[in-house]
Amino acid sequence: MSSEHREHLLPSTSTTPKDGRPTTQDNESVRTKYAWLALYFSLNLALTLYNKFVMTKFPFPYLLTGIHALCGTLGCAFFYSRGAFTLTRLTDRENLTLVLFSFLYTINIAISNVSLNLVTIPFHQIVRAMTPFFTVIIYRVFFGKTYSRATYTSLIPVVAGVGFATAGDYYFTALGFLLTLFGAFLAAVKTVVTNRIQTGRLKLSPLELLYRMSPLAFLQTLIWAYLTGEFSAISGWVETSMTQKDLINLFINGCIAFALNVISFTANKKTGALTMTVAANVKQILTIVLSMLFWNLKATGMNTFGIVMTLCGGAWYAKVELEQKSKPGAAAAQQTVPLTGVKSG
Repeated sequence: MSSEHREHLLPSTSTTPKDGRPTTQDNESVRTKYAWLALYFSLNLALTLYNKFVMTKFPFPYLLTGIHALCGTLGCAFFYSRGAFTLTRLTDRENLTLVLFSFLYTINIAISNVSLNLVTIPFHQIVRAMTPFFTVIIYRVFFGKTYSRATYTSLIPVVAGVGFATAGDYYFTALGFLLTLFGAFLAAVKTVVTNRIQTGRLKLSPLELLYRMSPLAFLQTLIWAYLTGEFSAISGWVETSMTQKDLINLFINGCIAFALNVISFTANKKTGALTMTVAANVKQILTIVLSMLFWNLKATGMNTFGIVMTLCGGAWYAKVELEQKSKPGAAAAQQTVPLTGVKSG
């Protein structure tokens, strides 16, 4: 009997009832996704603000990233020793994919840091806010994925709001503009690839992906630190400025980064790459709001307008996504495509 005939004889696995209403299982799935997204928001905000505090006394961005990668390596090794996950047998080509993926992560960080020296921070932020648009383009071109008109429209205030919220001195060189634009594109590629590695053919768990990625990222950040002179500069910091409290802060910072990476990968797997880029924009706005509260920064009317616009856009996008998932056939569609809705390749 052919596979097509067998499929027709088997009972349907769709959880969507005949009246088209979402089932309890569907509602729990949506609640789980938003719970992971809420955890991502909380830890991302905490790490962003903590990084700002740590960097005032430890001004070595590549070495700080290396500490994050080292903590990821040690944390994953601990959970692996406890049997929390097992390693998938990978082919040479799949291992090469992960090596290239690790380069994508470190190059993204490097280009972001370099471009910051060639453009003003407001310009850098508004270009990076275009990442959701790049994500849509990547899915459309490479995976044939399309979104509803409501989804496309809801992205406009999410992106434009960041521009108003960070309005300021827009200065950039030609090279700075190109690097910043390229950095936003790489950020979208990174988010999409992270999702595909977890939902495509490899289907690696978040812990296994981090376990394989962290040592590579650690070595690469050490190379960048050496090339940028951070190795030579840190020796003076150790001799003149380092305290036990600084070491404790770096350790706690690394632990938070490890937890954030696990939660970020999990949230990406469960909610999709586009949702993660929208969440990153909303997180950026919430960071601005908290910075105003903690450091007494002043906001203009335009900044406040942008903050409200982005938050409303994020809520609109969440509403559209929830309505899309609640439509009849949405659960059945998820049986044949990954969580992001792209074609399996």
